[in-house]
Amino acid sequence: MFEKVQNIVDNFDPNERVVVFPGDCLDLLRNCPDETFGLIVTSPPYNIGKEYEKRLKLDKYIAQQAEVIQECVRCLSQRGSICWQVGNYVDGGTIIPLDTMLYPVFTKLGLRMRNRIIWHFEHGLHCSKRFSGRYETIMWFTKSEKYFFNLDPVRIPQKYPGKKHFKGPKAGEYSCNPLGKNPGDLWIIPNVKSNHVEKTEHPCQFPVELIERLVLSMTKPEDWVFDPFLGSGTTVIAAVRHGRRGAGAEVVPKYVSLAEERIAAELAGTLRTRPMHKPVYDPIKAGNSLTIAPWKRPPKAVDVTQTMLLEKKNKRERYAAQ
Repeated sequence: MFEKVQNIVDNFDPNERVVVFPGDCLDLLRNCPDETFGLIVTSPPYNIGKEYEKRLKLDKYIAQQAEVIQECVRCLSQRGSICWQVGNYVDGGTIIPLDTMLYPVFTKLGLRMRNRIIWHFEHGLHCSKRFSGRYETIMWFTKSEKYFFNLDPVRIPQKYPGKKHFKGPKAGEYSCNPLGKNPGDLWIIPNVKSNHVEKTEHPCQFPVELIERLVLSMTKPEDWVFDPFLGSGTTVIAAVRHGRRGAGAEVVPKYVSLAEERIAAELAGTLRTRPMHKPVYDPIKAGNSLTIAPWKRPPKAVDVTQTMLLEKKNKRERYAAQ
């Protein structure tokens, strides 16, 4: 079992376990030895004018990202992975998928893409002149063909666990893996919005379970997990939760403090997070009355008060049955 973390340090030291660097990630990376990190995972600024970024011309933004990516590749172990999670750059109503713009940067450095993971979520800003955006992408690259990957810790329940082979030499035997199935490359995980248990003042916050899936499948205990744009500290939280070492850099002082507070709470066992594999909330199955459209309510001739009383009675009966 890994040793108990005693403190959070602000400069990289291979003998430490948790590093939160208050500054530019390039300054931290330049002091890191070659092939240090087992996993580098981040969600960089999307160049859309958030308070922690300066909006740049797209070519300058890509060049800035390329400089960081190059240093990350130098610091990545031969068996390591890079997961770069991005959305879309919006320019005058036109969307430009950032993963398509950044893909050549990684391949020119010799990295190989293993998956383009689609992270789907239900909530976000509503558009009026196009369909609302409800996904982001995680580009997973490796440095070599001998990369580390362990599917078992992140398997999900089988859809048909009782299914059997109906012909051939295995006829009658169960056809699915008893540990669960591969989650695939479309991940349905709620994003961190106002009612999410993990919500902080950071405007673009990872859900911890998203990073846990990457940490568990792409690293071993004691490996270093690094986030060059740490934000609210989620990557380090997911790392230390599962016995890995975590490091990250953040330039905004209030987010440095926020990350340190959240990591300290995780180390103390008091941080509240949404559990991995928890089903996505279904408001209809949950009996939420807000799913009843007001324009579909009973006509005036019906006693609405009586209808509401019956609805409350039905709810009480459901709760009593649970």
